[in-house]
Amino acid sequence: MGESPRILHIITGLGTGGAEMMLYKVATRLSQLGLPQCVVSLREGGPVSERIRAAGVVVHELGMPRGLPTVSGLLELRRIVRQWRPDRVQGWMYHGNLAAWAATRGTGLPLLWNVRQTLYDLSLERPLSRLVIRANARLSGAARVIVYNSQLSRLQHEGFGFASAGGLFIPNGFDTVAMRADAAARTAWRERLGLPDDALLMGLVARYHPMKNQEGFLRAAARVVAQRPGVHVLLAGRGVDGDNASLREVIATTGLGGRVHLLGEVADIASLHAALDVEVSASHTVEAFSNAIGEAMACAVPCVVTDVGDSAAVVGTTGRVVPPSDEAALAAALQELLALPVPARRALGQQARERIRQHYDLEAVARTYAALYRDPALDTGRVRPCLEGCC
Repeated sequence: MGESPRILHIITGLGTGGAEMMLYKVATRLSQLGLPQCVVSLREGGPVSERIRAAGVVVHELGMPRGLPTVSGLLELRRIVRQWRPDRVQGWMYHGNLAAWAATRGTGLPLLWNVRQTLYDLSLERPLSRLVIRANARLSGAARVIVYNSQLSRLQHEGFGFASAGGLFIPNGFDTVAMRADAAARTAWRERLGLPDDALLMGLVARYHPMKNQEGFLRAAARVVAQRPGVHVLLAGRGVDGDNASLREVIATTGLGGRVHLLGEVADIASLHAALDVEVSASHTVEAFSNAIGEAMACAVPCVVTDVGDSAAVVGTTGRVVPPSDEAALAAALQELLALPVPARRALGQQARERIRQHYDLEAVARTYAALYRDPALDTGRVRPCLEGCC
């Protein structure tokens, strides 16, 4: 193999989500660095598949139903492997990892996995997910490298039985050119929402899922609004809209009506982050490394996060960290940041942006992936050495 290995990525699906967006960023950056890329989605495509194609990367959609891979789908995946002739096969998330294992059996191709969540307690997972995670653990020795986007995730999975020899931490990366402070975006979003220019806006940006804990954030926000009536609350993400009965119920019972803006999926996510005064991650468990928090920090927005996954390590001293499921602590931390004078809050946001620039820059992360895929140890079958700064 020469200096430009061909990389085949296999992922569960390409709807809007943290893992899917990180794959988009990695594949497009690596393509620009001269490493040919191909992406396979086990299910139907989605918004991220179109973004990947628009960047010039080949995308295949197998259209498998949700759940375990089908025989016909796996046969099609093997056909793609034979036709595209990759030098490395990279699985993404548990189902993608299993499919990558099946696609490489008997081929001699280097198999890599990518784990994108924490594993606090297997009983918290759905029954099928438990089976898939157990299968990942049993088969993990076949992967020459297992990439984790969270240090805690690596410790938890290896404690559960995932092979430790090839474990490697590569964090999420963020484009600090595209993600930046934007006063015009702040004004534009307030006009769109019908708010005065000086209105304080706090928000949570994530797909709707129990582990994201949008309801808990709303209950904490109600405590804040009771003390600061001028504060408004924004939620955005797939399933976070006026059709969500659970969110409507919490808004009604907390008396937040008129203060909450449910936006659903937003295309211009950079401007949305930049419009906020404070951003929140209220996750209970599973969260390994919140992309939304990294994006908000890159936009110079201070954050309040629950101590789940690597969130505390990402935020550092540039925001506030509270225990998960502690709505009183979450409300108090939000009150503290919103009460800061504007210059002090903006200075904290600039510190957050600088932290992303120093530790989670997308270009540096892409170069780390490139170095991993170019490592000749993958071809010999030896466990590769740790990349500097990543183990």
